[in-house]
Amino acid sequence: MNKCSAIKANGERCGSVAMRGGQWCYVHNPDLEEERQRNNSKGGRRAGRGRPQTEIARICDRIEEIAEGILSGQIDKGKGAVAGQLLNYVLGGLRIGLQAREQEELVSRLETLEEQLEARKRSQPWGA
Repeated sequence: MNKCSAIKANGERCGSVAMRGGQWCYVHNPDLEEERQRNNSKGGRRAGRGRPQTEIARICDRIEEIAEGILSGQIDKGKGAVAGQLLNYVLGGLRIGLQAREQEELVSRLETLEEQLEARKRSQPWGA
């Protein structure tokens, strides 16, 4: 697994794993600049809900790298299995966090609608 070749603004080398067949990670790959801008724009419109998708994609890429490392013999099977389990735990945590956030947003929206309905009932007598 190669490390990203990019040098960060603070002068340190990026510590992320390079994308398969390339020298840069997703964040530093110049060929993906437009895709990143589109994804960043979506994330802003979706109130941060795009971030878990990016995290999930990153973790899935990592799981794939581990699998390739195991199959090629570069990674010990036992260590690869433990790493895969840990990454699955992270995926589960992301899933639970996303569900909780969505539930909170729905409750908030429902409360707002209920308040609007009550205000409308108070301002308009039913017989009018």
